Amino acid sequence: MDILASVEAVSRSFPLDHSRVFALDNVSLRVELGEFLAIAGPSGSGKSTLLNLIGCIDRPTSGRILLSGADTGAMKPERLAELRREKIGFVFQTFNLIPVFTAAENVEFPLLVQGVAAGERRRRVATALASVGLAARAHHRPDLLSGGERQRVAVARAIVHRPALVLADEPTANLDTNNATQLIELMRNLNRSLGLTFLFSTHDQRLLEHTPRIVRLCDGRVVEDAQTTPTCNPEPPVAPCCNKGSLPEFAFARS
Repeated sequence: MDILASVEAVSRSFPLDHSRVFALDNVSLRVELGEFLAIAGPSGSGKSTLLNLIGCIDRPTSGRILLSGADTGAMKPERLAELRREKIGFVFQTFNLIPVFTAAENVEFPLLVQGVAAGERRRRVATALASVGLAARAHHRPDLLSGGERQRVAVARAIVHRPALVLADEPTANLDTNNATQLIELMRNLNRSLGLTFLFSTHDQRLLEHTPRIVRLCDGRVVEDAQTTPTCNPEPPVAPCCNKGSLPEFAFARS
């Protein structure tokens, strides 16, 4: 399989009084195209910090992050913004939906930023909402949706621009068991059917039971990287292609 993301000896530290605190300490891992991978660990273990680095929201103190072989540390801020906008989808623990927008408008927003034509925006939004089972709720604002529905809107927004990588930070943390189970099945089905690469942080055992690979962090270090047998024993993901309606290639200039 192709390597989509490579984390090489990455550390991230922050100043505290007259010393430095390490959120990540010499972390290395590789994420293959089409994987469904969990970063697990207790609160404060560095999970969210690692996602922020891979998602180009933050930069490492030392080491480097490669996306499809391109060193993100060598990219200018404008290029990093373009990368986040076009190639990475984000799912946040607190949904981060725009409250005055409908579900459809929230999903459409990344396409507006990209300058996608109106007709194409409508088609992609309808497809994305249908894929998460919310076609009938397209014109409802977030305050009229349940917590599970809001998170599914967030997933639709994360995939509408056809990214190669979806990063989800504690996606089930604010959901009850029923909604969490539905969200897990949704993400796994999108991974299998579209070949989407999912990388998420969690300490939710409900989600870990459905995950074929788990990287465990403790005190900012990788303590385990293990293949598991998911409860549902899912089929392997399909590889993304470049036909119309499929995912785009995940490739960047190297400077």
